[in-house]
This record gives sequence, C-alpha cells and structure tokens, in this order.
Amino acid sequence: MKIGELAAATGTSVRLLRYYEEQGLLESRRLGTGHRRYDSDAAAVVRRIRALLDAGLPTRVIRDLQPCIRQDGTVAGCKLETLQEHLDGLDARISALSETRASLAGLVSDTRAREQVGG
Repeated sequence: MKIGELAAATGTSVRLLRYYEEQGLLESRRLGTGHRRYDSDAAAVVRRIRALLDAGLPTRVIRDLQPCIRQDGTVAGCKLETLQEHLDGLDARISALSETRASLAGLVSDTRAREQVGG
C-alpha cells in the first residue's frame, strides 16, 4: 500500500508516518521511483504505535518494545519491567500533580476568603 493509502486507512498524517519510519517504528520498501510501499499489516502496526503513544510511551521505548509485541497488540512479558517502570513514573507524576493542585486550590480558597472578608 502507498503512504497516502496507509494515512487514510489509519487516520494518521503522512508526516507522522514518515516520522514513525525515521524512528524505526514502521518499515517500508522503496520502489524504483522512490515511492514508499507498505506491507498489508502496516495499518495494524500504525494502530499499535498510536495505542502505545496514547499510553504515554515515547517512541524510543516503543521501538524497544516492538520485538515483544504480539499480533493482537499485547506486549509479551519480556518487556513487563519496562512497562512497569513507565507506570510507576506516571503514578509519581500524578502524585506530584495532585500535591501541586491541592496547594493551588488552597491558595485560591484563601484568596477568595480574604476578598469576601475585606475586599
């Protein structure tokens, strides 16, 4: 399939498909004319890439995960530690953001209370 067809089939821009290829996430072969051609499973590969990006994984990690990605899109246990590390990092960021939010909410509340009392 051509790059435009793959873009249409996946709802992904041609520019992003080229980027995925540059990052080693997607493979194509070049015709004599220089045009890219993708295998029939390329749409499924792009959907898996998008799902992993949506899960917050950077492209370098996705590239490392690819040998462990099954046909159904799940990740084999060979990279469970990597996934757990990213989950732990996300939990830490959520905790830090919750603390920051609580501080900001307190500041807003205190400011409102002072304005109501003294203007």
